[in-house]
Amino acid sequence: MGRKYFGTDGIRGRANDGVLDAATAMKVGQAAGRHFLRGTHKHRIIIGKDTRLSGYMMETALVAGFTSVGMDVIMTGPLPTPAVALLTREMRADLGVMISASHNPYHDNGIKLFGPDGFKLSDEDEEAIERALEGPIPLACDGDIGRARRIEDSRGRYIHAIKQSLSDEVRFDALRVVVDCAHGAAYEVAPTAIWELGAKVIAMGVEPNGLNINDGVGSTCLEAIQTRVVAEGADIGIALDGDADRLIVIDEKGQVVDGDQIMALIATCMADKGLLRGGGVVATVMSNLGLERYLDGRGLNLVRTKVGDRYVLEAMRAGGYNLGGEQSGHMILLDHATTGDGCIAGLQVLAALVRSGKRASELLHLFDPVPQVLKNVVYSDGDPLAQPQVQTVIAEGEASLAGRGRLVIRKSGTEPKIRVMAEGDDASQVEQVVDSICEAVKAAA
Repeated sequence: MGRKYFGTDGIRGRANDGVLDAATAMKVGQAAGRHFLRGTHKHRIIIGKDTRLSGYMMETALVAGFTSVGMDVIMTGPLPTPAVALLTREMRADLGVMISASHNPYHDNGIKLFGPDGFKLSDEDEEAIERALEGPIPLACDGDIGRARRIEDSRGRYIHAIKQSLSDEVRFDALRVVVDCAHGAAYEVAPTAIWELGAKVIAMGVEPNGLNINDGVGSTCLEAIQTRVVAEGADIGIALDGDADRLIVIDEKGQVVDGDQIMALIATCMADKGLLRGGGVVATVMSNLGLERYLDGRGLNLVRTKVGDRYVLEAMRAGGYNLGGEQSGHMILLDHATTGDGCIAGLQVLAALVRSGKRASELLHLFDPVPQVLKNVVYSDGDPLAQPQVQTVIAEGEASLAGRGRLVIRKSGTEPKIRVMAEGDDASQVEQVVDSICEAVKAAA
């Protein structure tokens, strides 16, 4: 069946518009709640959120939906997405809910769902909830309506858990670290965890007002932290996104270190300790060819998936891998988390920096990426990629890169955009291929 609500990462859209208003959120709570009413125990739901203004509305609506079908609700307040996944499993909840649109602007929001094992829902579960949303949903009788309460120790629980991902002897006392929390969900937990491990922390993006999440700060707006790292004479910068499930690093020179280099570093450290399972790393089609060549040189393989951390995770679990991620900064370390966790990945990077005694610019640039160009084309409706003139230009681009590079074209799962990426050893050729395809898509859109 076609999907009206769920995309590649839950339900996402502009708050109070389209599929993401309060009425829909309440019905999602009812549909998901009924789907997970299994067994005779008293059922419970964990609900966390980031710092968007619309989070209050969405939280209240979801609470109404879940309690109306007989489920108890535990609200955590602002908390990273991976923390919600963790608490869902650790508190034996039947379902976890994160209210967030990740790196999107404040006016967007979303609903991410986690099963009792802390993993994102399967396609089958999402499709069952989709079907339930199209019809009437049975409600609980008056004596079985659920209760709702808020807990105050969720942040402390998460801080303790991510610190446990490191060996006891690891300390950051010699480090000066800039931490950019994007005015998002990790605005308290990330600086606190790193400070408790001994570092001198310069925190930024830690004054959320409901409207400023991801606004000029965070992992998708790096100019501010690049400037701050250099100005403060910091050893390294850690940039998270709005729900802290992705990480980008800035070295002491202000240079950006993307997810591919971070994966290379963590994979190397794990392999050296004999901790890397599966014989390599899982990444998406967007990861740079340079990463693949680097891993191959170390006798490690790179498994590629469709874009989306859920697809990375599926391949990891199917193939027995414990490390995977995306160039955009999602890092999944299955020994410590069930989903992408920017805080845990950041701690691993800081630990590697301490152990190596090197500067970040030396440690975190393990390979030279091949020239890669990614451009987005906004479209309103229809399917420009299906137009014959567009397909012809794409075929020409593939032919010109054959044996010398790669071409990846896909529709965004969260925005009305077509993403065109090409990479190869010849930078001018790569640029030309991407531009010609983008122009063809624009003409057809």
